[in-house]
Amino acid sequence: MAEIEFAALVKQCLDRRIADRDTLARETLAWAHKRNKERRTVNWQFTQTAAREKLQSKYPMLID
Repeated sequence: MAEIEFAALVKQCLDRRIADRDTLARETLAWAHKRNKERRTVNWQFTQTAAREKLQSKYPMLID
């Protein structure tokens, strides 16, 4: 989920050159406040079981 949030931040907030660190911090905090206020969520497209089946070769199951 962190990768999804970073991608949204880059696309929605950091899509331009920002002059200094203070402006970057202010812009990022304003973006995060707005996003949290809107209570954005992730709309997962498949179940955990389906994900495990599809990604089995990338993330093998651990044996208990």
